[in-house]
Amino acid sequence: MVVIGVAIKEALDAYEFRHAYPEEAGTSRGTKVASRDAEAQREPKLKPKPAGQDWQPPVPPVPVDRTGRASCEPVPVPHAGEDDPHNECADKFPPNRYPGMDVLVGGVRFDALQVGARKLWEIKTHQFDTYSAFLRRQVISEQVTRMREEKDVAESCGYGFVVGVSSAAHKTALERAAPELDIVVTGCKR
Repeated sequence: MVVIGVAIKEALDAYEFRHAYPEEAGTSRGTKVASRDAEAQREPKLKPKPAGQDWQPPVPPVPVDRTGRASCEPVPVPHAGEDDPHNECADKFPPNRYPGMDVLVGGVRFDALQVGARKLWEIKTHQFDTYSAFLRRQVISEQVTRMREEKDVAESCGYGFVVGVSSAAHKTALERAAPELDIVVTGCKR
């Protein structure tokens, strides 16, 4: 059932993606479609305009197990950001079982699932060595909080958790703040 569910979800995602840009789809089929600019200029009759709120894109549904909790089965999902050096590092360093993809486990997105091992990776390609002392403290505080949560999810699903950082200084700062984390210097550059 999981395989069928994943196949259906991928088909729906592909359908959504194909229809996200109707002007591009229309020109490839030889039909004329209204441009996004023309669509944006039309006044919707029933929908009020948002009053300056930030709009967040929809999050893909998290696969759930029979108990209704987020599933521990790894599900490849597109990389979250458009940070090419980061994504390249996440694909090559562990190396990633799903190149070009993040992996969703237990409702949490990880940068990589290591080939041949049950290890989930979080990759950090920050230029940490160039940060001021204040910024370093802020970054470490935020990262440690998030990484501890990710580690808990990984371990509850039976995976190891490894953090890859670009520099020895970043590793040292993280180890001081969270000695329980497994941290590796990747050497990945920005």
